[in-house]
Amino acid sequence: MSLVEKYAPQLPYLRRFARALTGTQTGGDAYVRTALQALVAGDVDMDDSLSPKIALFQMFLGIWNTTGAQLETDDVPGGDAQSVRIHKLTPTSRQAFLLNALEGMSVEEIAVIMGVSPDEAKTLLDQAEADIEKELRTNVLIIEDEPIIAADIEGLVEELGHTVDAIAATHTEAVKAVEKKKPGIVLADVQLADGSSGIDAVTDILETYDVPVIFITAFPERLLTGDKPEPAYLISKPFRPENVKAAISQALFFHHG
Repeated sequence: MSLVEKYAPQLPYLRRFARALTGTQTGGDAYVRTALQALVAGDVDMDDSLSPKIALFQMFLGIWNTTGAQLETDDVPGGDAQSVRIHKLTPTSRQAFLLNALEGMSVEEIAVIMGVSPDEAKTLLDQAEADIEKELRTNVLIIEDEPIIAADIEGLVEELGHTVDAIAATHTEAVKAVEKKKPGIVLADVQLADGSSGIDAVTDILETYDVPVIFITAFPERLLTGDKPEPAYLISKPFRPENVKAAISQALFFHHG
């Protein structure tokens, strides 16, 4: 198999990662070209025991780190909230965060790519998450009709430093809560106390406000129908606390504006 056949399918992901890492399309693409030139010239060693994507990202970050990221400027990019947030992270925690949040890589895969131990990779991810959470603290609307579950979600939200403005058990309560104060993020169940729908409540909210939404539901099949745009963040009950926390951080981070 040629180099092109082996690594070409992974290039769109590498370009996406590089652009996020540098903060600009021009800077990211320039670094990808540099890495590919080194690959074609045989100037870098590829680990054939790894999957093509892991090996390619490992090679790319090897070049990035050994050159001191010389193509990156010290200026925080303007006009892109995500880039600004990313560039406030330390270089290594930024790499770990993007590998996880953008590329969906596990702690073990990140450790291999970055040449660190799994414990070190986890520490970098934890630091990135903590830094992002400080920046993204916001007010939250919880739409949930089960008091115990609502209390659990409220506790998780507050552990992240956010403020719960309201807990709504019905469609009507949710809409009234938003009329009083716009939420920074909405966490919603699908089936509510009076038989009303959390989906309808969220739809009404989004007609007026552009906010990220996470559905936490025992009925994921009601949202995964393929008939209309499906939610970016969907967590099934019973949920794991760490999954809820990660979804909140990523939803706030990647929501535009």
